[in-house]
Amino acid sequence: MSEPSVFQIKVPGSTANLGPGFDSIGLAFERYLILNCSKAESWSFVYLKQPAFQPELQNNLIFVTAKKIADQHGKHLPPYSVEVLNDIPLSRGLGSSGSAIVAGIELADFLLDLHLTLEEKSWIACQIEGHPDNVTASLYGGLVVSTQSSTEVSSVRLSAPTFDFVTVIPSYELKTSEARKVLPTTLSFKESIEASSVANVLIAALLTSNGPLAGKMMESDRFHQPFRAKLIPEMEEIRKLSGENGAYGTFLSGAGPTVMSLVDHAKSRQVRDCLQRAFPNFECLVLHPVNHGSCVQMISTI
Repeated sequence: MSEPSVFQIKVPGSTANLGPGFDSIGLAFERYLILNCSKAESWSFVYLKQPAFQPELQNNLIFVTAKKIADQHGKHLPPYSVEVLNDIPLSRGLGSSGSAIVAGIELADFLLDLHLTLEEKSWIACQIEGHPDNVTASLYGGLVVSTQSSTEVSSVRLSAPTFDFVTVIPSYELKTSEARKVLPTTLSFKESIEASSVANVLIAALLTSNGPLAGKMMESDRFHQPFRAKLIPEMEEIRKLSGENGAYGTFLSGAGPTVMSLVDHAKSRQVRDCLQRAFPNFECLVLHPVNHGSCVQMISTI
């Protein structure tokens, strides 16, 4: 394939876990990481919406991922100038690192003409990220349920639920590595059975559009939310206010600090407005799931 002059990569953001689906369930959302790539003499990345975030090339997760794949295939990445438009806030639990990894995979696959399958991309992404929830959602789109072993990842893509997700994005960051430090190292056999059964019911409830039951399961997680809640002091108030205004249930998005509530479309604006009044310094919005995953497309220069 001849090297294209201009092309675009678009990757949706995601939420992980949805409460009890720890490191297993992911859902793609309408927040995007967009790369506008133009052929150049040397590699460069400019983050147009995040001027304060301009990592050196060797620390840029998108480029590092793409170069790793190129090295593994014994190939050289032709240089491009990349303008990055990112609507996914960093370190907020909305899949910023997962989307960057997926963007790097798509970049290498496209430029090196590798023709990687979705399954191959998924395995590469999971090896880098360490868990499948965010990266598989960004790759496949929709609701994705995955399991990862030391040798493979297996995923099932389902249509995204038709509910709205009222989202509260705090003004502070919370790195996943820090949020994992508060988790227990073991659960008892009885606790593990209960925790996994809650996740199973969550999936069944979402597939049958049973909002009240799905919300109940989101708040019944035993894997991580009881331990991480202390890192997000506003979470209980968000849950209470959302429930009083008609939300089915509230959960921690990924490792946090973003908090989401499952809401019927007819009540989502009411819930959002209530939360925005209660938390004027946070970003409160209604997010909709998307069924499309990452994509690459040519851009006409005419």
